[in-house]
Amino acid sequence: MISTIIGAIIGGLIIGALARLVLPGKQSISILVTIILGILGSLVGSWLVYQLGYDNENGGFEIIPFLAGIAVAAALIVGYGMATGRKQV
Repeated sequence: MISTIIGAIIGGLIIGALARLVLPGKQSISILVTIILGILGSLVGSWLVYQLGYDNENGGFEIIPFLAGIAVAAALIVGYGMATGRKQV
């Protein structure tokens, strides 16, 4: 249970950081918000990919859900910035 939570936090940090890297400009959000949005982006992105019929038949690293997580997290970061009124420079 604890290892799952720690894995989600680390994965959220990585997904959130990569999402912030693909966005132009500087986002003025905290690391905690980055982690939370990264975790949410990863969960929603993976869920969407699997709902569309993705199946990792060959095993190994699942790149499609990973990339979808980054895209969803980037959208969440933009939405968060718009909702809080924080400007991206």
